[in-house]
Amino acid sequence: MIAKLKGILDDTGADWAIIDVSGVGYLVHCSAKTLAALGEKGAACTLFTHLQVSENDMRLLGFAEAAERDWFRLLTGVQGVGSKVALAILSALSPHDVATACSRGDAASVARAQGVGPKLAGRIVNELKDKAGTIPNGGASGAVSAPAGRASADAVSALENLGFKPAVASRAVAEAVGELGEGAGEGELIRVALKRAAA
Repeated sequence: MIAKLKGILDDTGADWAIIDVSGVGYLVHCSAKTLAALGEKGAACTLFTHLQVSENDMRLLGFAEAAERDWFRLLTGVQGVGSKVALAILSALSPHDVATACSRGDAASVARAQGVGPKLAGRIVNELKDKAGTIPNGGASGAVSAPAGRASADAVSALENLGFKPAVASRAVAEAVGELGEGAGEGELIRVALKRAAA
């Protein structure tokens, strides 16, 4: 299974992106939040992915952060929630917002997503309320995830390659961004994040 793509953003559409990985273009379906985080065409990017296979279709879904992918998997496990509805929810709400809504039984927040009625929203929060705190950076405890962006994503990836767990890497980079500001470069973020992650 394809778990992650790291390449160049080749093109985008309303709900998809093409990622060029060593000359191979992967068509990846994404939420609006992930598309916004990818940056400009020609930029380096990293996506966490989920390969969805059915009897007559195969599609690759892409996410800016692992928590978003994990929530996509939880959402599509609820009866009546397909990939389009799950992406609509993750376009309207961040993983942390989804977790908060589920843990509080706040169906109205979930119903803000396009194509999600009150009945389906109620089913989602009822089925997922006990799982809201099980996903790193997506729990209702206020865990910090790294802001979406090229430098942040590359810094998180660099820390993961050094052996840090995704949740630790993401939190350390988020703290580094908080200290240095959102305009900080990848090198600066990695340097400060390494100190945070090792602390």
